[in-house]
Amino acid sequence: MSKTDSTKSIKSEVNDSCQTTLSFFVGNIKLHAKKLFEGANGSHDWDHTMRVYKLSKHIGAAEEADMDVLLIAAYLHDIGRCFQDESFGSVCHAEKGAQMAWPIVKGLPLSESQKENIIHCIRSHRFRGNHAPNTVEAKALFDADKLDSIGAVGVARAFLFAGEVGARLHSPEVSIEDSRPYSKDDTGYREFMVKLSRIKDKIQTKEGRKMAEERHNFMERFFKRFLEEYEGER
Repeated sequence: MSKTDSTKSIKSEVNDSCQTTLSFFVGNIKLHAKKLFEGANGSHDWDHTMRVYKLSKHIGAAEEADMDVLLIAAYLHDIGRCFQDESFGSVCHAEKGAQMAWPIVKGLPLSESQKENIIHCIRSHRFRGNHAPNTVEAKALFDADKLDSIGAVGVARAFLFAGEVGARLHSPEVSIEDSRPYSKDDTGYREFMVKLSRIKDKIQTKEGRKMAEERHNFMERFFKRFLEEYEGER
């Protein structure tokens, strides 16, 4: 074996060893994150995290993202959610999640820029957040999280969340402007009007936009039919 071939072989073995070590850490992160969702509300439970994880894999591959960064961030993106729910929205779960994630992320066998990117992904994934996603990975996670909020799954989650906060099926006598979050008027239709209907225009990636268009069109048809049935027109 030549000196050049020997060097390549050593580098390959080191890379394989590092990847094995990272896989071990990621496996532990998944287990740790899952435990944080014990007793979580169904609208933002571990099942949601896993759907976001799968969407992140799909979008990340299409956008040539750093998959180590993206998938770790996907596992951790909602670990602060319970604090937002318990505070009736006064705590930002993205900010809280980023704070909670740093002690988990700082010991990973990744570069400092990768670790910072993971935290940025978590902090910037919220639709109503104050931080815009600025990296490919953050944009992919943002889109994955938003895609799980629209379409058939999004409609189901909207009504599931409404049930969790004790909302009615519909509040036609209350204007959207006068309704309040986490109240009996925080209905599935209200969620569609104030948030879900706007999501497709906020999507960051090319692949995400393609998926969002179809999901948005489904919601438009669903809520048109919902209102017609509610009023006894169909």
